Amino acid sequence: MKRILTIIAFWIALSAQAQTVKIAAAANLRFVFEEIKTAYVKANPRVTVEVNFGSSGALLQQILNGAEFDIFMAADNSFPAKLKDQGAASGEIKSYALGKLVLWSNTVDVSKGLEMLTDPSVKRIAIAKPDLAPYGDRAIECLKTAGLYDKVKDKIIYADNISQTAQFAQTGNAEVAFLAMSLTFTPEMKGSVFLIEPKMYKPVEQAMVLVKSWKANPEAPAFMKFVLSSACRPIFEKNGYLVP
Repeated sequence: MKRILTIIAFWIALSAQAQTVKIAAAANLRFVFEEIKTAYVKANPRVTVEVNFGSSGALLQQILNGAEFDIFMAADNSFPAKLKDQGAASGEIKSYALGKLVLWSNTVDVSKGLEMLTDPSVKRIAIAKPDLAPYGDRAIECLKTAGLYDKVKDKIIYADNISQTAQFAQTGNAEVAFLAMSLTFTPEMKGSVFLIEPKMYKPVEQAMVLVKSWKANPEAPAFMKFVLSSACRPIFEKNGYLVP
């Protein structure tokens, strides 16, 4: 009898756990994710969605160090691939959105494009650390493609993730920032925006994968399926993404 009660208690606990989906998400998703989460929970009221935002590189290390997540939503497809190479991911890597890189400022006019970065009025350029954040990596690539990197490299200040990069420019710690376009769609990000031509950098193909512990949580693949569904396409598109 005691063994039966123990088994019942185990399955009750497992069932309760399955109602919470834990997600490690790239910082550029901070605003669009709230809409997706709200839509999912509305359709699945017994499910709780918990999210931790950060740079893709930092989140990767957290997962490899044992942090409990069900899904890794990265800012490109290389970090999920690294997770899979380490044997810490299950199933296929799924691309869910294509990001756009922009210049942003609330103090100077960036409409003239990349060349304005050489202007004396621009003393600091905020970029996310390229080894941790794909948008930072693409920003450096963009500067090199334009032949401007050597001219402006001494102006660059590095942030831990793309959200912190936005904060640097918002608060005056930098005149200009390279950002994910999605972060510029919020009311507090009023300023000048310049959309960088996609040919200047390799595509920001944002992808996700199930973390290996997902088998204990059937809600994880269900949430991934929802993110890839037609219900989320307009949410991504109105927040500055393309949907593959």
